[in-house]
Amino acid sequence: MSSTENAGDASDAPRTTDAPHTAGPTGTAVPAPAPAPTAPAPAPALGPAPGAGSAPAPGAVVNGGISFWYAREGLPAPREPLPGDASADVVIVGGGYTGLWTAYYLKKAAPFLRITVLERKFCGYGASGRNGGWLYNGIAGRDRYARLHGHEAAVRLQGAMNDTVAEVVRVAAEEGIDADVHQGGVLEVACTPAQLARLRAFHETELSYGEKDREFHGARETAERVRVADAVGSSWTPHGARLHPAKLVTGLAAAVEALGVTVHESTPVTGIRPKHAVTPYGTVRAPYVLRCTEGFTASLKGQRRTWLPMNSSMIATEPLTAEQWESVGWEGRETLGDMAHAYMYAQRTADGRIALGGRGRPYRFGSRTDDDGRTQAATVGALREVLLRRFPQLAGVGVAHAWSGVLGVPRDWCATVALDRSTGLGWAGGYVGSGVATANLAARTLRDLVQRDSGQSGATDLTALPWVDHKVRKWEPEPLRWLGVHGMYATYRAADRREATTHAAQSSRIARVADRVAGR
Repeated sequence: MSSTENAGDASDAPRTTDAPHTAGPTGTAVPAPAPAPTAPAPAPALGPAPGAGSAPAPGAVVNGGISFWYAREGLPAPREPLPGDASADVVIVGGGYTGLWTAYYLKKAAPFLRITVLERKFCGYGASGRNGGWLYNGIAGRDRYARLHGHEAAVRLQGAMNDTVAEVVRVAAEEGIDADVHQGGVLEVACTPAQLARLRAFHETELSYGEKDREFHGARETAERVRVADAVGSSWTPHGARLHPAKLVTGLAAAVEALGVTVHESTPVTGIRPKHAVTPYGTVRAPYVLRCTEGFTASLKGQRRTWLPMNSSMIATEPLTAEQWESVGWEGRETLGDMAHAYMYAQRTADGRIALGGRGRPYRFGSRTDDDGRTQAATVGALREVLLRRFPQLAGVGVAHAWSGVLGVPRDWCATVALDRSTGLGWAGGYVGSGVATANLAARTLRDLVQRDSGQSGATDLTALPWVDHKVRKWEPEPLRWLGVHGMYATYRAADRREATTHAAQSSRIARVADRVAGR
C-alpha cells in the first residue's frame, strides 16, 4: 500500500454467483462488509491517529498509524535512501512481499547478482504490513485461466499455490523469522441458505481442482470449530495459516539484506523504462527492472489504469478474556471467512484478539490512495457490526485499532507475472487480496523468468503456469471506474440484505448484475 508495495493479504474480490471463490482474504486485506438487516451498532468514537508504537488511551480506538500490526513493535529502523545514480544487475521497484521475495530467491539462486530494491516509504508500509494475515492457497483468476488454457493447466496452478503455503512457512522457519505462524487452515462459513448453496458449489469446485484434503462440515461440526452465529455449514482446507504480516515482511527484509541485497527506503520511483528506474535522487540502471508495486502501481507514470487500487479496511479488538474465548471456541485458530457476496475475513491473533476485515469505502476517485491507513468512522462501525453479527456473545468487546490500505485489481481480476524479454521489464501482482501467498509464487516465477532470459537456466514448471505473461486490458477512465466500483459493491450489499431477509435457497439475482459490472 505504498507506491512501492505489493499486495497483502486480505480477501478482496467479491463472491460471485458462478465462481464463489475467486480470491480469498489473505486474505487482502478486503471485501465489503454487508450491512445487517437491522440497524448497525453505533460506531466507536475515533481519536487522532498516533504514530505506530504509541499507546492509546484506555478505551480509545487507534485509527490509522499504518496498521495494528506495527502498534506493538513500532516501525522498523529506516534504511538510507538512494544516494545517487547507481547500477545493478536487477533493480526491483517495491519493498513489499513480492519485491523482497523476488530479491531473496534471485540472490539465493545466483549469489553473484547485484540486486537493488527501491521502496518509496519503508519495507512493509503498504499491503504487506496491513493485510489480514491470511497465508492461504487462493489465487485470483484461476477459473478464467481454466477457460483460457484448460482445466489441467489451472489444476497445476492450484497445486503450485497449495505448495506455496508450505514454502512460506518453511523459509520463515529457516531464516528465523518469528511471524506468529499457526497452520490451522482456512474455514469458510455459510450463514444463510443462499450462502450454503454457494458454499457447496465452492467446495465441489475446489475438489475438482485437486484439493482432495478439503473437508465439508455441517452446522454442528462447524460450531465445534468456531461458534459463529447462524452458521449452517463450512468448508475447511489445511492449506492455510494465520500470521503476523508486519513480522513477516520486516523479517524478510532483514534476511534479504543479510544475503547482500541493497535496499533503499524513502526512495520513490517516479518512472520505469527499459534498463532504468528513475527516482528524485538518481537513476538505477540495470538489464532487468521488475515492477512489484501491486496496489500502488497507478502512481507510476503511464500506469494509472493498469491495476485499480481497491481499498481494504480492518479492525482489531481488545484482547478477549478466557471466558470470552470459551464462548467463541476457535481453538484451531483457523483463518475465518464467510460466503456473503461482500464478505468478511478474520483471524485469531497471537495476542488473543480478533482482527477482522471488509470493505468500507471501496475506491477513491482517480485511483488515489491513503497515506497512513486512517479509516472513516462509518467503516469502523460497519466492521464492528459484522463482528457482532458473527459473534453476538462479544457485545462488550471494544475495538482497539482500525486501519486501511489498498490492493491491486486488474480489469479481468486475474493475478499475473510476466517478463518482457525484449526490454527486460518484468512485473507481478494484481492479487485481488490473495497476496500473502501469491506474492511468494510470483517471486519464484520472476526468478525463473530472469534466469531463463539471462541463460542461467531453462524453462521450469513455474514458467509454464498459465498466469505467466497474461495480458489484460486497462480499466476505464474516470468517472466510469468510480461509478462502476461503487455501483458493484452497492449491488452486492443489496444482494446480501435480500438473502438475509428472504432466506431464499438461491443466490440473489441482483448479484449477477454486479458480476456483469465487475466483468467477472
